Amino acid sequence: MKLRAIIVEDEETSRRILKNYLSKYCPNVEVLGEAENIEEGLVLIRNNNLDLVFLDVEMPYGNAFDLLEKVGDINFETVFVTAYNHYAVDALNAHASYYLMKPISIDELIKAVDYVTEIRTKEEALQDQVLVPKTNTVNGKITIPQQDGFEIINTSDILYCKADDNYTQIYLINDKKKLVSKTLKYFEDALAENSFARVHKSYLVNVNEVVKYVKGKGGSVILSNGQQVMVSASKKSNLLTFFK
Repeated sequence: MKLRAIIVEDEETSRRILKNYLSKYCPNVEVLGEAENIEEGLVLIRNNNLDLVFLDVEMPYGNAFDLLEKVGDINFETVFVTAYNHYAVDALNAHASYYLMKPISIDELIKAVDYVTEIRTKEEALQDQVLVPKTNTVNGKITIPQQDGFEIINTSDILYCKADDNYTQIYLINDKKKLVSKTLKYFEDALAENSFARVHKSYLVNVNEVVKYVKGKGGSVILSNGQQVMVSASKKSNLLTFFK
């Protein structure tokens, strides 16, 4: 599919190189405009229906995070481009789909574009549909430790799990929740054979309880109890593969 994109980068040489790379190696990307600062970038974002924004982190009079904050509700994917790798964690927290280091690797650029293409294709296919998981059963039980022993719960009774430092909050379909002295990664591994998807650094959801997918800043899912859970851009593709 075609991706409508813009480039927000203060260095003219870097903009030209990226645009040339996209033209040569990523022909499905249509660059609608370029901006050299966050104000120009904001205008382009507000005046175009975009799929993808290539965004330099450091710019005069602000940075990428300032721009995303001003945009508010984001319905495009973001690929951060920077010469400084210490921004990686912030990029992920800002729901960047991909993180490219300068000088840009052509292989990494192609991977970034392919990833965004996959996400947008799946989102378009699921638009306005009732979500039906490919696997609609969650089998088995799981034990959770307690001070006086352990408790056994049905995995199908779990709505979602939320990280709480080195603990995990388990939310159940009966509106109850349990605090367990295990990390979210522990439950991600323990439930790997079931229909559970890690959608965010802080959330693991029962895919069978997802009733709606909402595009936006990273995206989100609505669960059967009405709870809305954020989806990280880096986790979108994995989540969407669960659905028809």
